[in-house]
Amino acid sequence: MARLNFHHLHSFWAVAKEGHLTRAAARLHVSQSVLSTQIRQLEEQLGHALFQRVGRTLQLTEAGRMTLTYAESIFTAGQELTALLRDGSTQARQVLRIGSVATLSRNFQENFVQPLLQRQDVSLVLQSGSLEELLQRLRVHTLDLVLSNRRVHADAEHPWRCRLLARQPVSLVGRPRGRRRAFRFPHDLAEVPLLLPGRSSDIRAGFDLLCERHGLRCQVLAEVDDMAMLRLLARDTGAGVVALLPSVVVRDELASGQLVEYCVVPDLIETFYAISIQRHFEPPLLKTLLQRDATDVLAGG
Repeated sequence: MARLNFHHLHSFWAVAKEGHLTRAAARLHVSQSVLSTQIRQLEEQLGHALFQRVGRTLQLTEAGRMTLTYAESIFTAGQELTALLRDGSTQARQVLRIGSVATLSRNFQENFVQPLLQRQDVSLVLQSGSLEELLQRLRVHTLDLVLSNRRVHADAEHPWRCRLLARQPVSLVGRPRGRRRAFRFPHDLAEVPLLLPGRSSDIRAGFDLLCERHGLRCQVLAEVDDMAMLRLLARDTGAGVVALLPSVVVRDELASGQLVEYCVVPDLIETFYAISIQRHFEPPLLKTLLQRDATDVLAGG
């Protein structure tokens, strides 16, 4: 096999960073034609197209994204060699980019990435947004994985891989009731102010169907899309208020006794998915996360 031309790899790296051939050529002080030729020769050597043109910009293909990852490692290693010989110390790091839908429990997200948090050779990039925004980033390989509580289905245009990570029951929680009688489900639902997930949530849809089945008209104090905000309201709102959420969201408050679980809601679950895209070169770090047992993910073990 022919030896990799690192000069051409550096030219590719510059274009990938700029996203534009003209700007990269100016930065490297070469002509566009020379730069195009170098990248074409690198693509021929690797056997894959590294860019696709979208309008006036260049976007990385899957092979291009993987090549960029290696190029950054190679050039970082060069910088580390210089630092090692000059200063006597260096440290290599891998990068993993994970997106999470804004409505997902922050505790669950922390649990999921926990195995990598103590590693000195890993840098995590964590982003949040709507599922649609995150899937677009995943499609162009600027994210390696998306965490979601909604399943997505693959088609010819969107080759998603949707893995079930864990399921967990949904509970009604609130402040300790003291000497008052235990909460009765579903009888007491209509008698207490409720904090509920927003109407776009699968949990909310299931809860509304449950209330309809029991003929209940509930007092909705607040509808909250963001689980972090729902957690704060459940913790800080006065006694008597009841929140509907997965227990992982208020794990710390349940452990400390600030909140208690009144009951597990029958037939209502929160489902957690990991969404990636079909690719030939899956980042090895993902295997560390995706092979964990569901119980460990939920417990943060």
